[in-house]
Amino acid sequence: MTELLSITGTILEIVTKVCVIGISISLLLLLYRIIDGPTNADRAVALDAIGINLMGLAALVAIIISTTMLNDVILLIGILLFIGTIAIAKYLEKGVIIDRNLD
Repeated sequence: MTELLSITGTILEIVTKVCVIGISISLLLLLYRIIDGPTNADRAVALDAIGINLMGLAALVAIIISTTMLNDVILLIGILLFIGTIAIAKYLEKGVIIDRNLD
């Protein structure tokens, strides 16, 4: 039984390291897309994808250090990401985020 647990722990370590490397490469490519994006919509999508990658990275860190304390952080990143995506979409559509009718 202890052999099975040690094999499982080894596999988990290898998989988490590979996933962290993959997410890091993805973050670098998305950063390039934000800097050199052809349109503002491409930059907005890249920002959204970076947020999703950060959520995944926080989940991997929670797995590595064996804690559930980062679940709140993951949810907070998701909520802020949603609000930011709506704000960017509204800005790209109308040019302003907050409409003020001073009639």
